[in-house]
Amino acid sequence: MEDMDEGQTQKGCLECCIKCLGGIPYPSLIATILLYAGVALFCGCGHEALSGTVTILQNYFEVMRSPVDALDVFTMIDIIKYVIYGIASAFFVYGILLMVEGFFTSGAIKDLYGDFKITTCGRCVSAWFIMLTYIFMLAWLGVTAFTSLPVFIYFNIWNICQNTTGLEGATLCLDPRQYGIVPIAEAKTVCAGSEKFYKMCESNELDMTFHLFICALAGAGAAVIAMIHYLMVLSANWAYVKDACRMQKYEDIKSKEEQELHDIHSTRSKERLNAYT
Repeated sequence: MEDMDEGQTQKGCLECCIKCLGGIPYPSLIATILLYAGVALFCGCGHEALSGTVTILQNYFEVMRSPVDALDVFTMIDIIKYVIYGIASAFFVYGILLMVEGFFTSGAIKDLYGDFKITTCGRCVSAWFIMLTYIFMLAWLGVTAFTSLPVFIYFNIWNICQNTTGLEGATLCLDPRQYGIVPIAEAKTVCAGSEKFYKMCESNELDMTFHLFICALAGAGAAVIAMIHYLMVLSANWAYVKDACRMQKYEDIKSKEEQELHDIHSTRSKERLNAYT
C-alpha cells in the first residue's frame, strides 16, 4: 500500500514538473539568454577595449589628458564607459520585462491556469513592447555600425604591424589626427621603423584591444539578433492576444444568448404551469 502511494506521489510530481516546464515560453527564454549574452559581451569587452585604447594613446602616441575641462578623446572615452554602464543596467531590466510579458501572453499559461480575461491594457502593453523593441533594434544596429569603426582602425594598425618586413625603407606613419582623436594642430605620429612603432606592435595592449573590439562587435550583433527574435515572439504573442480577445467576445455573446434562451424557456414553462393550474 505504501509502495502504491509512493508511486502515485512520484507520478504526481513528474506530471507537475512536466506541466511547469510546458508553461515556460521557450522562444522568449532563448531571446533573453541571447540578449544577456550579447549585452554582457559588448559591455565587458567594450569597456576593457576602451581602457586599452587609453593605454595605447598615452604610452605610444604620447597623447595626454587635457588639464582643463575640455572635450578631448579621454573625456569622450569616459562618457562612452558611462553609457556602457547604463546599457548594461537598462537591458538587464528590459530582458526581465520581456520575459514576464512572454509568460503572461503565452498559450501555456492559459492551459495551466485556465481562461483569463484579455483587457485593453494588456493589448496596449503588448503593442508598446513591439514598438519599443523595434526602436531598440534600430539603436543596436547603430551601435553595431559604430563599433565597427574601431575594429576597422585597429585592423589597419594590426595589419601594418603584421607586414613590417615589407615596410623597410617606407615612410609610413600612423597619425591619430586622421580619425579625429587629437586636434589637427597636434602632431602625434608613430612612423614605421621607429622604436615606438616596434614596441607598440610587440605589445599585448594592441593585440588584446583589437580582439576585445571584435568581441564587442560580436556582442552588438548578438543583441541585434536577440531584438529581431523578440520582435518575432512579440508579434506572435500579439496575434495570440488578438485571437483570444475575439474568442473572449464570442464566448461572452454566446453565454449571453444562452442565458436569454434559458430565461425565455423558464418564463414559458411558468406560463404553461399557471395556465394548467
